[in-house]
Amino acid sequence: MTNYAQMVGLTGGATAAALRPAAPASSPAAPSSLIESMGSARLVNGNALDPETLPKDSVDLIVTSPPYNVGMDYDQSDDTITYASYLDFTRTWLANGFRWARPGGRLCVNVSIDKNRQGKAPLSSDVTQRALDAGWSYHATIVWNEGTISKRTAWGSWRSASAPHVIAPVETIIVLYKDFWRRGNVGTSTISADDFKEWVLGVWGFPGESAKRIGHEAPFPRELPKRCIQLFSFREDTVLDPFCGSGTTLVEAVSTGRSAVGIELSAAYCELTQKRLMRECGVKLPVSS
Repeated sequence: MTNYAQMVGLTGGATAAALRPAAPASSPAAPSSLIESMGSARLVNGNALDPETLPKDSVDLIVTSPPYNVGMDYDQSDDTITYASYLDFTRTWLANGFRWARPGGRLCVNVSIDKNRQGKAPLSSDVTQRALDAGWSYHATIVWNEGTISKRTAWGSWRSASAPHVIAPVETIIVLYKDFWRRGNVGTSTISADDFKEWVLGVWGFPGESAKRIGHEAPFPRELPKRCIQLFSFREDTVLDPFCGSGTTLVEAVSTGRSAVGIELSAAYCELTQKRLMRECGVKLPVSS
């Protein structure tokens, strides 16, 4: 994900001339049957804060983890950014996402359940409220247990009721929709019966991703967008990640036969996503600006 301070410092964005991605190009080593089952992807080197970056009513599902960067758990956080300004940023990109989503479109946004640095705040709750303010309707909150209880940093007042410090080693995936939830059987579902029964239970348990392995400060694991994409979209749908980062959402969307669009402000992350799509999916990813 891109640093929040970078994003608010730029107001210009790239308008995609045509949102529907070009057909993917396979790597020589990729089996033809695999290539035929894949979707296609397009990346916009632009700003999710600009409503003109993508056409109105053009995507079916948004899966993203926005930059936190309010002194929350990243080494490159900008501590001069206030929580109030971060929530203004959140309201802006959520309003743009609502504009880009088709009627019946869904949004899955991954954030921490709360923040602890620079003062405590109910992050997931505050993001949900900004989504409602932007026009989205609420469906559910999925709790993702990363199993990283060891990352706690303090107990507060040790064995005392004076000021114990509580840390929840979980994140949330807030599920929202535009205009109406039930879309009907308007496309091809790709989820198995066993996965459906497991994933509709709102507590998911799988490990996080290694930042060192991916080459990005805060990647989420492929399992997260995989579940969101399979559970909340049809094969014929277009999936968007407005904070593309290392391209995890695009990798999963393409792998499950969807069309995918990513927005990424950082040229370096655009290059990272291109390399990853080629390495993991055999897809040559065009970038517009």
